[in-house]
Amino acid sequence: QLQLVESGGGLVQPGGSLRLSCAASGFRLERYAIGWFRQAPGKEREGVSCIGSGGRTNYADSVKGRFTISRDVAKNTVYLQMNNLEPEDTAVYYCAAGPIIGIPPMSSRAYNYWGQGTQVTVSS
Repeated sequence: QLQLVESGGGLVQPGGSLRLSCAASGFRLERYAIGWFRQAPGKEREGVSCIGSGGRTNYADSVKGRFTISRDVAKNTVYLQMNNLEPEDTAVYYCAAGPIIGIPPMSSRAYNYWGQGTQVTVSS
């Protein structure tokens, strides 16, 4: 059974850092595009970053230069390193997988499998 489990969320002060993990089971994540998405209360889910099966990465403009996506094939895990966090980054963060070839898309519609989410709160 294909499963994604996120971890690493929490409460952090503005300017702080967190690293989110997305552990995959039941499939090899390097064969899929993996995306990180977030949803704040009252807002639509938005794409944050994604990494394609070929390793190409993509970022939302709002997080460029602050967030970095990476993967550890041996651990079958994708990470999202988040630095210089802002209150506007507060949201539930989800990882998702999709059997996508080529440039990884930032649209949630392209992804078939989703984790349960992890809460990130940036507040002083």
